[in-house]
Amino acid sequence: MGDEKMVITVPASSANLGPGFDSIGLAVNRYLTLEAERAFEWRFYSDSPELADIPEGKDNLVYQVAEELARQLGKELPACKVKMTSDIPLARGLGSSAAAIIAAIELTDQLTNASLLKEEKMRFASTWEGHPDNVGPCLYGGLIVGSHNEEETDMVHCGVPDIDLVMAVPSSELMTKKARGILPESLPYHKAVQGSSVSNVLIAALLKENWELVGKMMVRDVFHHPYREKLVPGLAEIMENIQDYGAYGAALSGAGPTVMCIVPRGKGEEVCEKLQKDYPQFQVQTAKPAPFGSNVRYKKLTAKTS
Repeated sequence: MGDEKMVITVPASSANLGPGFDSIGLAVNRYLTLEAERAFEWRFYSDSPELADIPEGKDNLVYQVAEELARQLGKELPACKVKMTSDIPLARGLGSSAAAIIAAIELTDQLTNASLLKEEKMRFASTWEGHPDNVGPCLYGGLIVGSHNEEETDMVHCGVPDIDLVMAVPSSELMTKKARGILPESLPYHKAVQGSSVSNVLIAALLKENWELVGKMMVRDVFHHPYREKLVPGLAEIMENIQDYGAYGAALSGAGPTVMCIVPRGKGEEVCEKLQKDYPQFQVQTAKPAPFGSNVRYKKLTAKTS
C-alpha cells in the first residue's frame, strides 16, 4: 500500500422481505466506506454522525473480524489507520454490522494477499453472522437467497430488482439481540408448513417479477412479524394498508425497526411523501436496490491525509 490508500465500499442490506426469514436479502444503496492506510498501530475514526461513537481501537468490529480471518488464514495482519464513513443507520435493520463484516473481510484479503474467492468470503461472513441474508447482499449486491449451516453455505444471486424502495426509519434503535429474543423457540408443524409455502411463493414471485404477488406474500409471514410487530409501533398498520399508498408491499427490514416498502419504479417519492404525512414518527426516505456489492480500489496518498 506504501504511497496508496485502500478504499472499500460496501452497500447496506435489507433481510427477510417478510417470510424469507434468515434466507432472503436485498442490497440497498446506502454505503459504508473504509479508507485504510498503513500505520504503526490500529486506529479507527469517523466524521459520520451514524458512526459518532465507534470504538477507535482493537475493540472495533472491523478489526475483530479482520483479525479472526487473518488468524484462520495463518497470515499476519499489518496495522492500519482506517477512516470509516457511513450513511447506513445503526441498529435499524439495514445491515450496518453486515456491511462492517464484509468490509473487514475485504480489508484482510487485501492486506494479506489471500486472494479469497467470493464463495470463501461468503462462507466466513455467514459463519460470523450466523446466516447469509444480510451479508450476502453486501458482498454480491442485488437480491440473494441463501442457506447456511455448520457444514456449508449455499447462495443464489437473483439479479437486481427493477423497483424503488421506501424506508420508514424510526428514531429509536432496536438491537438484534432483543428482536431475536422475542421469537419463539419452535412453531407447530402446520404453522411451519404454512410459512414455508408463503416463502416459496415469495421467491417464485420475485424471480418472475410479479410484484403484486410479492407484496401479498410479504405481509403473510408467520416466522417473525407476529412477534416483532409489538416492538415497532405502526408496523402492522403500514403492512396492512401499504397498497393504499401505491406500494406493492412492506415488511420489517431485518430485525427492525425500519419498515421496508417495495414500490413501482418511479413512484418512490410519491409513496414517500404520503407515508411521511401519515407516519410522522418515522423518517421516511427513498432508496433503490444496490446493483453491486463490495468494491475495493486504491487511491494515491496526498501529501496530507485525513
